[in-house]
Amino acid sequence: MRIGTSVTERGGATALAQMADDLRQAADDGFASAWMANIFGLDALTALAVAGSQAPGIELGTAVVPTYPRHPAVLAQQAMTAALALGPGRLTLGIGLSHQIVIESMYGYSFDKPARHMREYLSVLLPLLDGTAVSVDGATLSAHIGLTTPRPERVPALLAALAPQMLKLAGELADGTVLWMTGPATVRDHVVPAITAAAAAAGKDTPRVVCILPVCVTSDEAAARARAAEEFAIYGQLPSYRAMLDREGAGGPADVAVVGDEDEVTAQIMTLADAGATDFVALQFTGGEDYQRTRSLLKKIIAES
Repeated sequence: MRIGTSVTERGGATALAQMADDLRQAADDGFASAWMANIFGLDALTALAVAGSQAPGIELGTAVVPTYPRHPAVLAQQAMTAALALGPGRLTLGIGLSHQIVIESMYGYSFDKPARHMREYLSVLLPLLDGTAVSVDGATLSAHIGLTTPRPERVPALLAALAPQMLKLAGELADGTVLWMTGPATVRDHVVPAITAAAAAAGKDTPRVVCILPVCVTSDEAAARARAAEEFAIYGQLPSYRAMLDREGAGGPADVAVVGDEDEVTAQIMTLADAGATDFVALQFTGGEDYQRTRSLLKKIIAES
């Protein structure tokens, strides 16, 4: 199992310079990958292209870019441009539906039949990433276009997938899935079997399963979990994540956070490997001594793997 890190943006005019520093440090620390969310701050693909071009070597991924506000041809063009800036083998495009409250209430798009939307979206995005022109007339979108964007190699695409239909799409059409707020039992019993079966039925290689979770090595587990409960409270309320927490038997996000001393956190990470995760991505959510302890342990796990 590869170990990655989650990159969180810091505001202000120096945000991209700070991100470049963080990516260089992650590469120096031995992380296989660094992943960035695309929410309401920096555009993730643009930020990774700019900052990542100053931090060679490490894989960079979006986790994830929402599909509805971006036509798939535009996203393919942007992803290939970012990949060109970064160099071969460095960019992985993670995409997802986002959530009804964001897509309908904020952007003003219909969130009706999201699985149909995603299937049609992938029917445009993936061929374009492969360098093939498309002619698609779907119920949710249309595209009759080819791109001339230089593409030294194909950009792999992962799909944020939790529900059965989305996991089927991730295995059948995409290169795997990127998860958030999904515990080890759910990865083992729900995600991995569904996506692996879909990939096998489509004659594809074993899909990638990237599992992102909050992590903290600490001597005060109760305080760390209380902080996780506060910081990530919204994810316990969004239906897609709430369904995964319920599958896990978790009361809220704090219950799936990877928290404890060095031995306990190591054991929890290894449980995810045993569950079938191909990548574990650590989102460090505390500062000070706990941050340093967490980073030191992650570096140790990387060195020993």
